[in-house]
Amino acid sequence: MCGIVGYIGHREAYPIIIKGLQRLEYRGYDSAGIALYDGTDINLAKTKGKVEDLKSLSETSISLNGSLGIGHTRWATHGVPNHVNSHPHYSNSGDLVIIHNGIIENYESIKKELTKRGYVFESDTDTEVLINLIEEVKKKEDVKLGKAVQIALNQVVGAYAIAVFDRQKPDEIVVAKLGSPLAIGIGDNEFFVASDASPFIEFTNNAVYLEDEEMAIIRLGKEIKLRKIQNDAIAYPMVQELQLNLEEIEKGGYDHFMLKEIYEQPRAIKDTFRGRLRVAEGMVKMAGVDQNIEKFMNAKRIIIVACGTSWHAGLVAEYIFENFARIPVEVEYASEFRYRNPVITRDDIIIAISQSGETADTLAAIKLAKERDAFVFGVCNVVGSTIAREAHAGAYTHAGPEIGVASTKAFTTQITVLTLLALKLAKQKGELSDSKFHELLTEMENIPAKVELALESNPLIEIIAEAYKDSNNCLYLGRGYNFPVALEGALKLKEISYIHAEGYPAAEMKHGPIALIDEQMPVIVIATNNGHYEKVVSNIQEIKSRNGRIIAVVTEGDQQVRELADHVVEVPDTIESLSPLLTTIPLQLLSYHIAVMRNCNVDQPRNLAKSVTVE
Repeated sequence: MCGIVGYIGHREAYPIIIKGLQRLEYRGYDSAGIALYDGTDINLAKTKGKVEDLKSLSETSISLNGSLGIGHTRWATHGVPNHVNSHPHYSNSGDLVIIHNGIIENYESIKKELTKRGYVFESDTDTEVLINLIEEVKKKEDVKLGKAVQIALNQVVGAYAIAVFDRQKPDEIVVAKLGSPLAIGIGDNEFFVASDASPFIEFTNNAVYLEDEEMAIIRLGKEIKLRKIQNDAIAYPMVQELQLNLEEIEKGGYDHFMLKEIYEQPRAIKDTFRGRLRVAEGMVKMAGVDQNIEKFMNAKRIIIVACGTSWHAGLVAEYIFENFARIPVEVEYASEFRYRNPVITRDDIIIAISQSGETADTLAAIKLAKERDAFVFGVCNVVGSTIAREAHAGAYTHAGPEIGVASTKAFTTQITVLTLLALKLAKQKGELSDSKFHELLTEMENIPAKVELALESNPLIEIIAEAYKDSNNCLYLGRGYNFPVALEGALKLKEISYIHAEGYPAAEMKHGPIALIDEQMPVIVIATNNGHYEKVVSNIQEIKSRNGRIIAVVTEGDQQVRELADHVVEVPDTIESLSPLLTTIPLQLLSYHIAVMRNCNVDQPRNLAKSVTVE
């Protein structure tokens, strides 16, 4: 889950790499490092902490000259976050330097063998083992760096995106990929390497995304040479035009990326259904579905695989698919699905959901499904990501870059795509009348404007946050479509404020959680008027009788819950199946304001990273 950046060309490498690391810091921020070649020496600086700490250190301790360099921002796997374990890592000779995102699983056995051969290791990382293995191969086989990297990678087990250079040959960088993302930006006799395209978007719109088990030799004055790692076969790069712009990855005047992304949701939802939701024509147009409509029509079951927030979006989709399309749905944690022996048939459709399109467990679940001949439909946000390439078909959410580690607009745009898909299948199967279908499409078109209205509750939510910012525990309750929203609300609070929170179906409160309720326990209840309302009111009365503090999310104009709750936040009225797109908004804002008031790092919460690309 680390971020890597590299540059070789005619510009000064340092500002490109530092700025690139700042844009990739969402991938990891335990420590950071940079290595620059100035024509004579490699100048290396690295430190525990954030990229800003690295910037301060490097600008006072090393030469910043040079048009070749690599940088790394780390999410620790092997070895604690400290100076020694930070990347880049040298080989024993000091000639080779590497940055690495991923995990080398068999590094211990390789380390033992290299130690016998006289190699000395300073860090606890698997990456230092890899660079010394490359050096040993290069020396023993008397081969160039590219071939040494290839041979070495055929001896390791695990996942990696790496960039390596040799001070003896400063006109080239060698990169390789397996299970971790890697993009190469192509400029005018200059090349950029990064975990995603954001570090080089202002310099070029052309990029090559490496496939798994591919490596590239990037040499100044030459075309990129792509080869398969396993068999030396030549691969031909497909240059893609980036659909990203610089403005999208800047804060735009907001204090945090998370707040910016919460407020981007009306636009993001609209962008997600633009061209797909055609109310006037009475249809939903989705190319990935239209081209495979028989697969969907004949599906006996849908299995949704995802992790974290994407799993919660999948739970909402389960209600929608089963209610409207009448297709049985199972929602699986990808991390569990891949490690058991699930029953999968060729009549199943696997829907894999991931914001980044790089989630390691979800990718492994896709691989398993394809081995069992199931049809895989991907839902992701990042164009050109691994899931987008591995799935048989799919749909992008078009949310735009999501930099804040705690997902917000990813959740609502995933629900939007999945709702469109469910409604399309329901109409195709004859499960929806023309009038009901039109009603649903029309209301969906109204959702962005209603999200705008829901965002107007922000000042009230800030006041509520002040009252509960010092809580130690919190309970979230919802029913039906809004039970997954309760789970998502609790996750948001845990992620960024470090307050223990749990989400439950409201009816399950009596089966255990009610024992926790007292005057110190805030309970957030989603109590909209179109989903088991009377049942939820009954649950609120049970909480009230035990002196629980109630924060209720209700439909505008509600009076019954207002009389019972300590705090009420209204959202616009909508159809029950679409209500999660509105009820999640106040929960996102509540978690944001509480985290800010607790002086937590909202965009970079401790121990987390945006894209979980390691197991």
